[in-house]
Amino acid sequence: MVQAAIEDWSGEDTSVAEIERELSHLRETSALTGSANMRTSVMTHCAWVPPRWLDAAEQTLAGLAERHPSRTLLLVPLPEEPDGLDAKLAVRCFRAGDRHVCGEVIELRLRGNRVEAPASIVLPLLISDLPVFCRWRGEPPFGEAPWDQLLDLADRVVVDSSEWDVLRYHELAESFDQTAVSDIAWARSLPWRVALARRWPEIAEQEVLIAGPPAEAALLHGWLSVRLGQKIPPVAAAADISVELDGERLPPPRDDHPTPSDLLSDELDSFGRDRTYEEAVVAAA
Repeated sequence: MVQAAIEDWSGEDTSVAEIERELSHLRETSALTGSANMRTSVMTHCAWVPPRWLDAAEQTLAGLAERHPSRTLLLVPLPEEPDGLDAKLAVRCFRAGDRHVCGEVIELRLRGNRVEAPASIVLPLLISDLPVFCRWRGEPPFGEAPWDQLLDLADRVVVDSSEWDVLRYHELAESFDQTAVSDIAWARSLPWRVALARRWPEIAEQEVLIAGPPAEAALLHGWLSVRLGQKIPPVAAAADISVELDGERLPPPRDDHPTPSDLLSDELDSFGRDRTYEEAVVAAA
């Protein structure tokens, strides 16, 4: 269970140099609270979080602490505000046996033109020699500086295309050769992909109809069309995924309904490219 911050600091109109100094001070102070506290990180977890997604992002991150202790950078873009950089730093701990393992949470509010240069802020705050994961909340601004810069820094970028107003899969696919990309919407389709894989090879001779939420249904449709090597009818809109084979609706597969933290945690355990996912995105574009 995540504990309250044991040390924190906040500053308005600050600088990266001041953030680094205060972060070092917080780490030293937390180390003096006793041998029961130790600091560890397995990655730098960067999250691009527009204000409308901030509450959801903080709840998701709170559920990750025990599984993925990290230095977490929350980047909150505020392009309409006057130029500047505000920061909140905290050392947060969770219980690990008879000890508390601690990590840092750094919330950075990028105001005005600071939105256009996130790499200059993030790069000095990365932990050397550890992987960098970037969770992008909402629809990415493909081709614009924030997306391109964080794509260059990250070993893996995690999106959720169900958060997008438009399924811009063609533009997403252009990022595949730059860094590993994964999609929470793709992860949600896993129970259905497993269920349909069990229908091989007879499914290749059946009429397949897919309905569901736009992102999950489009990716499932793309995956199945690639696996079958043939076109299948377009998806229909629905609140939940459903599949019909030759007019018979399949029973929904068992789904343990993982939490947002569970889904993101699984993506943070992956380091290489997911070629099957990439093929599904290209097919869905």
